[in-house]
Amino acid sequence: MLEIREEQDPKMDLEIKVLKRDGRILPFSADKIEQAVIKAAKNVKDELEPLDYQILNSVATDVVSEVGARFDKDVKIYEIQNIVEHKLLEHHQYDIAQEYINYRTQRDFARNKATDINFTIQKLLAKDQTVVNENANKDSQVFNTQRDLTAGTVAKAMGLKMLPPKVANAHLKGEIHWHDLDYQPYSPMTNCCLIDFKEMLNHGFKIGNAEVEAPHSIQTATAQMSQIIANVASSQYGGCSADRVDELLAPFAQKNYDKHLTDAKNWIDGEAKQTAYAQTKTEKDIYDAMQALEYEINTLYSSQGQTPFTTLGFGLGTSWMERAIQKAILEIRIEGLGKEKRTAIFPKLVFAVKRGLNLAPTDPNYDIKQLAVECATKRMYPDVLMYDKLVELTGSFKAPMGCRSFLQGWKNEQGQEVNSGRMNLGVVTVNLPRIALEAAGDQAKFWEILEQRLKVCKEALVFKVERAKEAKPENAPILYRYGAFGKRLKKTDSVDEVFKNSRATVSLGYIGLYEVGAAFFGPDWEKDATAKQFTLDVVKDLYNHCVDWEKEYGYHFSVYSTPAESLTNTFCQKDTQKFGIVENITDKEYYTNSFHYDVRKAPTPFEKLDFEKDYPKYCAGGFIHYCEYPNLRQNPKALEAVWDYAYDRVGYLGTNTPIDQCFKCGFKGDFKPTERGFQCPQCGNTDPATCDVVKRTCGYLGNPQQRPMVHGRHKEISSRVKHMHITIGNDNNNVARQ
Repeated sequence: MLEIREEQDPKMDLEIKVLKRDGRILPFSADKIEQAVIKAAKNVKDELEPLDYQILNSVATDVVSEVGARFDKDVKIYEIQNIVEHKLLEHHQYDIAQEYINYRTQRDFARNKATDINFTIQKLLAKDQTVVNENANKDSQVFNTQRDLTAGTVAKAMGLKMLPPKVANAHLKGEIHWHDLDYQPYSPMTNCCLIDFKEMLNHGFKIGNAEVEAPHSIQTATAQMSQIIANVASSQYGGCSADRVDELLAPFAQKNYDKHLTDAKNWIDGEAKQTAYAQTKTEKDIYDAMQALEYEINTLYSSQGQTPFTTLGFGLGTSWMERAIQKAILEIRIEGLGKEKRTAIFPKLVFAVKRGLNLAPTDPNYDIKQLAVECATKRMYPDVLMYDKLVELTGSFKAPMGCRSFLQGWKNEQGQEVNSGRMNLGVVTVNLPRIALEAAGDQAKFWEILEQRLKVCKEALVFKVERAKEAKPENAPILYRYGAFGKRLKKTDSVDEVFKNSRATVSLGYIGLYEVGAAFFGPDWEKDATAKQFTLDVVKDLYNHCVDWEKEYGYHFSVYSTPAESLTNTFCQKDTQKFGIVENITDKEYYTNSFHYDVRKAPTPFEKLDFEKDYPKYCAGGFIHYCEYPNLRQNPKALEAVWDYAYDRVGYLGTNTPIDQCFKCGFKGDFKPTERGFQCPQCGNTDPATCDVVKRTCGYLGNPQQRPMVHGRHKEISSRVKHMHITIGNDNNNVARQ
């Protein structure tokens, strides 16, 4: 690095501060001067000679000398850049000076383009795949999605101008990511939520011109749920969930039962026969109602031009009606959609496993767990929530908001636990691999840069909260006035009533722990205890900052393991532009989600779970584990063995197993990845009209043939390796860990 001359002015110490264009004030770094001129030189010359490095070192040293001589306390960034240009010219490095100037100009162009609506609209019209395929749940061919993409493009450009300058600059550079810029801050919208269906169904609500009263049957209840879901999804961005739906809907099924029992008493003799008739009819009503809900959700379009991201949590009910609802949900999903029996993408199903209820063969609901296992082998869902572990991690039991965002345990003023009706106010994700690459092997420097980035993240998250508080109850009546958020506010009330005192969460996301470990400890660091502890310390540091911010502001700042559907591509592309092809980091063309084991490796599920189980303690605001399996349809006991092993180790587990179907040749299994999609390995079919390709995009499933995804996410899915070939013996616990 730089060898500062002894005769240089004493003012050149690092107490000089640099004033960045976005308002940040950072310590002066001589290293950054040297790195900048070397980068410019490498863009001009294929290979630098020792003499080149000597000249560039001399240029950088002269820059530092002049900065130290001319400035006492602080210096503006453009003043440093002007000095660099002049020193390059003085040393006759004309080509390098030109490249350095061009880079500065390109950076200015990039900043201006991002806020230029004409330019961003042209990217959309040119069908730039980073725009039209950003969300795998949006079909960019249909008019309402195109309208949403157009509106979102304008909102992004305007939103960047609304953001604090430090936040906007860090977002554009790829240091952090402000999620859902197409919706917020342009609009003061909220993110994902747990809808308070119980409050709404029992007390009525209003949508548009319709005053809706409480339903008198389970069929009407599920019909109302679908309308609520559509309206909520159009009033926020992110996913919405129905928690404990079996327990929620059982009272409405009771109304069906009471009606059928009354009819039976009029026509059938004998109490036993009357009861049997009423139960049989009610079970049929339950099945029909749940089937209708499945079809209605999959045929809905929100105003954003997408099927609402919906999750149903269930599994804790014990009455015969609650059990019937659980069975119906699973049987309907196993059956599939339409005449071709395609896999339903929505709603995401999350099944609760609880010791003493359904975990062991002696438990009363064990038969439903077996049905859930069968369903997962055929349709990948349900994912499973481990009751005891989830309570330990998050403080209470509830379904995730959307795919993985979890609320912490919270009680109201009366001391009552509240989950439904709460929400998230948004996510900002920090690019951890970028920090590792900038640190260049220096762990102390990594922590220093991370601290700088977290200051920007804090400002961004506080801005998200403040912007969301600017909404008025009439902006989203379904959320604030008619019960979806648990309280019914008046027009004049502040929406902060449902946010404050840690009722709402706002999330600090992160991506790429694998790449961080690889940067410091090599590509196979997962089995190195020192390396793992370093990555745990990173997440713990994020957690500690969130704890401090919550004390300061009164909102729950949570650490969130970002799903990174398109961000896995965006961050990696930006870092490739900045650092080039770096082995095991940018060369993969994607970044690894959150704390996950390298997807290119093949640990057993048991090894993978044991490795990952230590992280959610510090990122309970959002997490999920999943394992890659071969075809499990003939071996459900193997999957159940993994679920049982996971029960006391992780809180939330998903299943990835081949369930693709080709309707031309009849193949069922794993389609072969191609450059842009997937292909039947038996007949080569790629036509989405005659094949059904279902992959886990991140937390949710997606159909990449019908709705393509960005390049980096496609590469990540294509790189996934099955974690084991498993067999099961006579003893259910005798799983071959190969």
